[in-house]
Amino acid sequence: MLNKLRRASAPGGTVVLLAGLAVFAGAIALLFLTGNTGIRYSADHDDTIPLWHRWIPALVGIVLVRLVSPDLRREPVVLPAGKAVRVEASVLTAAAVLFAVLLWSAGGGEPAHTALKLLLLLGVPAVTFWLLRRKGAARTSALQGPGSWRHWGPLIPVVTWFALSYAGPLALPRSDLAFTVDPVTLIVTMVVVFLINSLLEEIFYRRWLQTRWEFLLGRWPAIVLASLLWAVWHVAIQGNGELGVDLASVVVNQGVLGLFLGYLWSKYRLMWPLLVVHGATNAAPILLGLL
Repeated sequence: MLNKLRRASAPGGTVVLLAGLAVFAGAIALLFLTGNTGIRYSADHDDTIPLWHRWIPALVGIVLVRLVSPDLRREPVVLPAGKAVRVEASVLTAAAVLFAVLLWSAGGGEPAHTALKLLLLLGVPAVTFWLLRRKGAARTSALQGPGSWRHWGPLIPVVTWFALSYAGPLALPRSDLAFTVDPVTLIVTMVVVFLINSLLEEIFYRRWLQTRWEFLLGRWPAIVLASLLWAVWHVAIQGNGELGVDLASVVVNQGVLGLFLGYLWSKYRLMWPLLVVHGATNAAPILLGLL
């Protein structure tokens, strides 16, 4: 049944992939045509950097994943039997879209950000999985391939991405946030940000959402779809009021980073590379600012 489902969904994967690539191309074209080639890199201020400063580390990371990693035989982590896979994928996608729309409507601030994230990215999936798996046993499978290389292979692209992103001419500006709050507040804030942003988002968008669409549509259609869904919610916290330009900005910023994160997940099925990259994106400018 699952093999038939995979074969039947292949044409849909091509459509999703082409549509997703068109969104990336359109976003790039819009920013260049409107002269908005400086993109916000933080929700904490309005400063911008050239958009290619965000592209190069992510794209180099993708190339390195491809060059240094064996093409492991990939299988989904845990999937339910039969058509429930598609139901889960559809519910997760709807939750991601709803999260982006409601957060943007609420202005992107707190407590809406955390409340909506916990409700839609954690609560809805948990209830969905529980309801569907009461009706049938889950199908569990594991990634097959060279054990040691699977665990340590991501070091090369992840370290290279970090070096390009935070050292040299492409480095993001460092933050002075650490000097404006007391140490306890700083530590608590960074722990909460890691749990609510890095951990929850990577579990939802990559481990849950991408894995299901990857099984249904194929590797790159699923990576592109998950990357775009992850990117668009950032409009609520990094937008400047022009919706079209704001959407284009997050697509070429978070969207491109999402391609790197998605490829890491697809290749290795390991959480630690995702958490290191996502966690560094949020914390590295602050921690490096202490230096």
